[in-house]
Amino acid sequence: MFWMICAVIALAVVGIPTALLIQRKVRQGKAAARLRIESACGISEERFVKIGGVEQWIGIRGEDEANPVLLIVHGGPGSSCSMFTPHIRSWENHFTVVQWDQRGSGRTFGRLGRRGSGEISMEQLTRDGIEVAEYLRSRLRKDQIFLLANSFGSTFGIQIVRRRPDLFFAYIGADQNVGMARGRDENRAEVMERLKTVGLDKGVKALERIGTDPTHWTPDDFTAVARWTMKSDPQGYRRTIKLLKDAIWFAPGWRLKDIRAFVSGMSFSLEQLLPEASQYDAWQQGTRFEIPFFIYQGENDVLLTPRLARTYFNDVVAPIKRMVLISDAGHFAAFLQPTQFLEDLLTHVRPLASIPA
Repeated sequence: MFWMICAVIALAVVGIPTALLIQRKVRQGKAAARLRIESACGISEERFVKIGGVEQWIGIRGEDEANPVLLIVHGGPGSSCSMFTPHIRSWENHFTVVQWDQRGSGRTFGRLGRRGSGEISMEQLTRDGIEVAEYLRSRLRKDQIFLLANSFGSTFGIQIVRRRPDLFFAYIGADQNVGMARGRDENRAEVMERLKTVGLDKGVKALERIGTDPTHWTPDDFTAVARWTMKSDPQGYRRTIKLLKDAIWFAPGWRLKDIRAFVSGMSFSLEQLLPEASQYDAWQQGTRFEIPFFIYQGENDVLLTPRLARTYFNDVVAPIKRMVLISDAGHFAAFLQPTQFLEDLLTHVRPLASIPA
């Protein structure tokens, strides 16, 4: 989603009218007031923690530390989910919600830069994720936690829980990414047809020029395919752009330099991870899990289609498994429909925290 985020925050790297900055400050202040945690048993902290040998940013929020922990593994590559904190405020009544800016992402990239981040791989992110989970167990005095992996984060999120199932109550995939190796021709044909239907011939020509093999794509090709895929659903595209614009521009506590670091980190992470991402196939990583396995997919997601996620889900073997289509939502479904998402978590997922391991 790099191209979309760059588009909606372009004002952050050029001249910004004073009136817009004032409006932003007011909106940020109101959001910060809504996010204030005043419960005596609550928690709200942000810090850099040594993970994988480097300092990485972790934010922890919740109304009651006794609640189960929900670790969010963001996607991108390199797209921190902490900007969505105001949108998921209600989750903090039932979970201690943890945001982690991975190496190459957000405030972690802002501190480390390109040189300090080193080479980034899915293997390194997997190891980092396990270490974050172990840190949270110690810091919050928990035996197990929940892992919520979003979009690209789900590619290595499933490896985190496969390697260390003892750390987790369950795996929760939101916008589950199973790779581009399968269903490629069918997905491409659908995108092409939608682009022609809405008169976006420029998009059709762009995709024809780029070709069908993602292993030959440049970062620009990758973002172009994502852009035209999203634009092939104009209504969903407009909703997603608004979500991202509001989330990034008005995120409380985010300075303009944080936004710039966010954009630079996404560019860096995509450069590093595209060769692996273009060849990723979830089936090759295994479909057997030792813990409960959940997938939540936007019913209108054209970027990571419910059809392909369902195909993978059907092959999964787990003690409990459940797949839910989130209505009236595309990509970023959990953040577009946070109440609907939370209601299902409370009914089917959170109770697992009370079952003895």
